[in-house]
Amino acid sequence: MPSYTAPTDDFRFIFFELLKIDESTDLPGYEQLDEALVSDVLEGAGKFCAEVLQPLNQVGDEHGCVFENGVVRTPPGFKEAYDAYCESGWNRLGAPEAYGGAALPAVMTFAVSEMAFSANQAFTMYPGLTSAAYSALAATGDRWMRETIVPKMIAGEWAGTMCLTEPHCGTDLKLMKSKAVEQEDGTYRLTGTKIFISGGDHDLTDNIIHMVIAKIPDEDGKLANDLSTVNFFMVPKVLVNEDGSLGPRNGVTCGSIEKKMGIKGSSTCVMNFDDAVAYRLGPAPKKKKDGGGTQKSKSQGMSGMFGMMNAARMGVGIQGVAIGEVAYQNAVTYANERIAGRALTGAKNPDDPADPIIVHPDVRRMLLQARSFVEGARAVAMWISHLFSVQRSQRSDEEKQDAADLTNLMTPIIKAFFTDMGFEATNAAMQCYGGHGYVRDHGMEQFVRDARINQVYEGANGVQALDLVGRKLTANGGRAPGVFFKLVDDYVAAQSANAEMAPFITPLKTGVQRLKDTTTWLAEHGLKNFDHAGAASVDYLRLFGIVTVGYMWARSAEIAQRRIAEIDAGGDGNKAFYETKLINARFWMERVMPDTASLHERATAGADTIMALDAASF
Repeated sequence: MPSYTAPTDDFRFIFFELLKIDESTDLPGYEQLDEALVSDVLEGAGKFCAEVLQPLNQVGDEHGCVFENGVVRTPPGFKEAYDAYCESGWNRLGAPEAYGGAALPAVMTFAVSEMAFSANQAFTMYPGLTSAAYSALAATGDRWMRETIVPKMIAGEWAGTMCLTEPHCGTDLKLMKSKAVEQEDGTYRLTGTKIFISGGDHDLTDNIIHMVIAKIPDEDGKLANDLSTVNFFMVPKVLVNEDGSLGPRNGVTCGSIEKKMGIKGSSTCVMNFDDAVAYRLGPAPKKKKDGGGTQKSKSQGMSGMFGMMNAARMGVGIQGVAIGEVAYQNAVTYANERIAGRALTGAKNPDDPADPIIVHPDVRRMLLQARSFVEGARAVAMWISHLFSVQRSQRSDEEKQDAADLTNLMTPIIKAFFTDMGFEATNAAMQCYGGHGYVRDHGMEQFVRDARINQVYEGANGVQALDLVGRKLTANGGRAPGVFFKLVDDYVAAQSANAEMAPFITPLKTGVQRLKDTTTWLAEHGLKNFDHAGAASVDYLRLFGIVTVGYMWARSAEIAQRRIAEIDAGGDGNKAFYETKLINARFWMERVMPDTASLHERATAGADTIMALDAASF
């Protein structure tokens, strides 16, 4: 049976030593983030996740969700855990106080989300999707929606979903066939089928609010073969009366649930919308003329949808960190208990028939690979979460613009790099078990299966790479990568005279130079031939991710060195914690940062070989 312990010490290190959130009282919600409150939240959430959610993780995998007679039932214990989760307030930490929330900033809500995803990814998807849905509804919905529906969702009484994908249409949204026809009363009637809808139906709440994208047909009832008429709609499973009470059932049904590789406790549904009452979100579509004089309605829903999806992509990236964390923890326990062979330098436990496998270099390599990624990526995720609050603050326009540029730039990197590396870390952790990792007893194979979906949903990682090179790099004349390069360059320059930091600064400087060189190559070749950009995109994103995590490790190492010196001089602190930080930072610089060389070579090799074969030759 696997176990989980929340990494509260690491969160405290990131919050108070790396980000210094207690010194940012000018940011919204930060005025209350003293060490006592933060510790209470971290410890309380960690205990709930370990004692309530984690024991249900294997239960959810073994039982899965059940679909019978049009009704979806979640695994045993999920309903009780969901009620306890909401009663404890973990679902509304970031919600406004007027709605019963704690109004905590993103750094805290994402920290708690990571813990919950580590403990039980399938369960945590239900409240996670609801949070994304009510945030989008609060931002784009009419007043009556904000006053009547949003509070129910924040309280956990009603759930929410994102309904985007169709059987014939995933990423290419212009192929959508779902349509919404306007009615005389201003509502719409929405018809279509959506697939892969997480939490599309379940027994946790009395109502589910679906956030749906669909096309508005023209006067002849035809759908445009582009994004011009795509709009964003709220479609409740059960209609809502003016007083907030539930009315009749809407034309929304679950057609089936998917038989999946992992996250079996999360209901992944085929959802059918049959002339369902829908409410358009955002202003009424404006008419515009195309080149031929045809009237088309400009999309008003895409901004709301992308806002919801970007929040989800950040959350999925954190799921990559979360699954890597719990897999690592269990692999460490096993590596200390399992005995096999002797240490290469001589027996460490001569009175026993063999040494624990943690003495073997390759086992240690796999564990350090997982841990250096998890802790470095966690620092990046919390840094970007912190910048979300900077964007909404009263700080200077320049600082807010830099924060916005960095968060936009990092969103595809966090989603794709973190989930790729999270899967690799989880797979490495399972490898530590040998054959015992492949069987169900230890729970490791479930972690691998659960981790795999993170690379696929909310935009497959190849699509994230295309978004990075095709949009994020070039937006506003390449302003965002310029902000990042200056940030790293300034830090490298500031530390260049510090001899103790050389093991961290020298590799970082080399890595960021390779990233710059690859960026320059893309600017020169990618615009001339888009296939060059596409062929380079995945390697480029990984290169960017390695350097970004390396930047966080260098900063963490600087803090650790200073704190060790203070403790040696008689100060308080856990010296072993900081010494471990330095080892993990060294591992990243020595064993991962060198990958930037091969990634640079691959990314700049061009697309000629990749595109050379015709389709029939594959």
